[in-house]
Amino acid sequence: MIQLLVLGDARMAQALVDYLATLGIPCELTQSELGVSVWLADERRLAQAQQEVKRFLSEPNHPRYMEASWQSGHADARIDYSKGMTDPVTDFLHQAGPLTLVVIIACLAIYALDAIGLPIFDELAFHPTLAQFTDWQAWRYVTPAFIHFSVVHLVFNLLWWWYLGGQIEQRLGSGKLFILLIVGAALPNIAEFFASGPRFGGLSGVVYALLGYSWLRTRLQPDCGLAMPPALMGFMLVWLVLGFLDMLGTPTANMAHLVGLLVGLAQGWLDRHHRPG
Repeated sequence: MIQLLVLGDARMAQALVDYLATLGIPCELTQSELGVSVWLADERRLAQAQQEVKRFLSEPNHPRYMEASWQSGHADARIDYSKGMTDPVTDFLHQAGPLTLVVIIACLAIYALDAIGLPIFDELAFHPTLAQFTDWQAWRYVTPAFIHFSVVHLVFNLLWWWYLGGQIEQRLGSGKLFILLIVGAALPNIAEFFASGPRFGGLSGVVYALLGYSWLRTRLQPDCGLAMPPALMGFMLVWLVLGFLDMLGTPTANMAHLVGLLVGLAQGWLDRHHRPG
């Protein structure tokens, strides 16, 4: 047998082996103090196995590997799957790219500054009147997305941003996520201004843009690398409808949500023929 690689996380090693098995590349696992070794059982498949290992190392959290493990349901009694598992903080960071983390940090910092009484809202809020739309302060089209009004509001949006934005950044790059962030903030913010005035905030318009984008890309291009369970899309659509019906018990930027969703769907349609790099 030929050793292909050694991994510190036994579950990730098992997921890789299960995926290789679906390609007809038989492998085995052994465990030592150094980690879990993946061994190729058929040396004739070495070139293909090495290519797949290279692809795995470039995107180890791609859904294809976990899906293979779920379908297999296989476990090796000789392997301690708890050994080498990452802690929650490491896992959180591992599944988020740099732009994802920068936005999370920015939202947390802005909320903290506002909580201690600094006039951060006045500096970041949307243009107060139509007459100021051509003002040089162009950041005001985007920055309301970084303002949140409660801990629940903040945590809810940031978890969705981490889950959806992290996937998009890791699979499709920071550039794609940046486009969705800017357009998914500016256009919904403009729409919300005309619907309710300038006093609004939150990342939820961007979240709906990411949601619409991820959902449509996975439908039109299943191998794009994104994962969007239909149940999550259904939940957020119900949430959108309840907001318009004023049944959530709290003020909601409904127009920003709707326009954000449309932005994501439009970008997903435009990217339907683009292949992940």
